[in-house]
Amino acid sequence: MRAEILNRCEVVEECYEFMLAYAAQGLPSDQGSKSGGQAREFLQRAVRALTGLAETCAAAVRDEGLEPAHNYLAFFAVLDRDSRDSLAALELVLAQSAISSQLIDNLNASIHLRALLTDLFLVAEILRKHDKPAEQVVTNQGD
Repeated sequence: MRAEILNRCEVVEECYEFMLAYAAQGLPSDQGSKSGGQAREFLQRAVRALTGLAETCAAAVRDEGLEPAHNYLAFFAVLDRDSRDSLAALELVLAQSAISSQLIDNLNASIHLRALLTDLFLVAEILRKHDKPAEQVVTNQGD
């Protein structure tokens, strides 16, 4: 389940990175260019990745017995709110007949999307560290 969560985080991060580059292109529309066609694909993949993400994270806490569970679940409630807010923005952009670079630039600047990305960075880092055994601290004792 951790691999699925990490994959979802990566999909959203890749979408954001693509959107940064897309915003810099100054395109009036997503029609007629390679990157324009890719814009909708990246946004749609991000929507799929975010849908149900917080629930998947909460299930991982239960299934893997992560402790203290209440701390994880409290944060996943925040992740759920930020995901829903970001999904609303992503879906609004996808509903437009033309996706300009300026529209994507405005989406990139959204505080909702930035909060979500920070949430995802935190979740991914915790999951990656949780898979690795704790490093042993070696101290030199004086003679």
